[in-house]
Amino acid sequence: MKAVTFFLFINIIFICFIKAEVSPKIHGADIYGAKPGTPFLYKIPTTGKTPIIYNILNLPKGLKVDHNTGIITGSISDTGTYPTSIIAKNDIGADTLNFEIIIGDKISLTPAMGWNSWNVFGLRVTDKDIRDAADRMVSSGLINHGWSYINIDDGWESPKRNKDGEISSNNKFPDMVALSDYIHSKGLKFGIYSSPGPKTCGGYLGSYKHEEQDIKTYEKWGVDYLKYDWCSYTRVSGLVDIYIEKKAMKPYEYMGEFIRNSKRAIVYSICQYGLGNVKKWGKLVGGNSWRTTGDIVDTWRSVSKILRKQNKWASSSSLGHYNDPDMLVLGQVGWNNDSRKCRLTENEQRLHFSMWSMFNSPLLLGCDLTKIDSFTMSLLTNDNVIALNQDRLGKQAELVKKYKNIQIWKKELADGSIGIAIVNLNRHQKKYIFNMNTITNKNYPTATDLWTNKPIEIINNHMDVTVPSHGVLLLKLK
Repeated sequence: MKAVTFFLFINIIFICFIKAEVSPKIHGADIYGAKPGTPFLYKIPTTGKTPIIYNILNLPKGLKVDHNTGIITGSISDTGTYPTSIIAKNDIGADTLNFEIIIGDKISLTPAMGWNSWNVFGLRVTDKDIRDAADRMVSSGLINHGWSYINIDDGWESPKRNKDGEISSNNKFPDMVALSDYIHSKGLKFGIYSSPGPKTCGGYLGSYKHEEQDIKTYEKWGVDYLKYDWCSYTRVSGLVDIYIEKKAMKPYEYMGEFIRNSKRAIVYSICQYGLGNVKKWGKLVGGNSWRTTGDIVDTWRSVSKILRKQNKWASSSSLGHYNDPDMLVLGQVGWNNDSRKCRLTENEQRLHFSMWSMFNSPLLLGCDLTKIDSFTMSLLTNDNVIALNQDRLGKQAELVKKYKNIQIWKKELADGSIGIAIVNLNRHQKKYIFNMNTITNKNYPTATDLWTNKPIEIINNHMDVTVPSHGVLLLKLK
């Protein structure tokens, strides 16, 4: 009898485990924004045993969902908030997400998640590189966790404009419309790069005096994202202008107006390296994100420098407008020809991804997606951590306490819970007694380690924790 009971017990555990592993689970944000009358594209990020069938209750007029792929397309003419329920179902089980579609003047209601070509391909990027990245974003399963943008950085531009002043792509990109269609067909979005100056950082054509014309070209190409990089604007304005608020603001305000009036919903990424008091005016010119720092590299010095300075930007983050401490330097990176594994330790990489999620930063990968390793995948598919980044409240974490190179960051979340990051900037592991009374007046009965998904014991509102060298303990208190 005992043997039978034990056998049944083991089978119940096994069945529950299998069900948990293969039942559909919808990930990503519970909110999405688009402009009225513009093309709508959203891939429902879902994991689980395939095939998965998708249905949406109260889907707004003008939209349709592909029941097999979970890709929503179409267009909504009228502004407003449209509450829906997404249902993903397979032969094991089902999952439901209450999902709000908001049509109005705000887009990018959660930070953009995707990939950018610069940190691995630099100026040598080709059409094939972009298609391969799109293919791998799907085949790796990253798309099922909310990664959706495929962005070409510098190096796509033709040497000269045509006789009408229109920009075109160089011979590495024979057909931008075909490339865009290819990316969109997979449920992904297409991003591009330019500069307000006459030349880009790499010496290619910028948008200077052709801003409206370039936006119309991007509309024809199906562009969803524009990274707008200061660079050679200093040639026409003077280097000092990047430090003067009104002058630094001018070219971004000008392009922002054309983006605002575009027939597409184009995410506007301001790349001005945190200068010219951009945190004050980035939102005013329509920026969906703005750089807070110079270019990141895959070293502890670079990452830790950003960590020490990012708090001063906290108040400027809000729904649809985010601080951007630059791309994620995870996985196989290269900057043109020096392809190599990321030089950060595993602890440093986990800290890097944790804090960019806490910062509400755009999450843009810079690695070679065709050579992505298992550890990097384990970071990029942790939905608990990603959820901090995609929280609809849109608040950046704030540094609430410092003690001997221990930082404690707090991030308020829409459901009333909070994210806590205990960061160890020291070279050695540190034990720390965390007193929750120092950061909140509210009593949270549970604490979960978001990397292990295991509970952390709370005794008298204290936690006794160990944080690895150059590492993080990432918690959700609820």
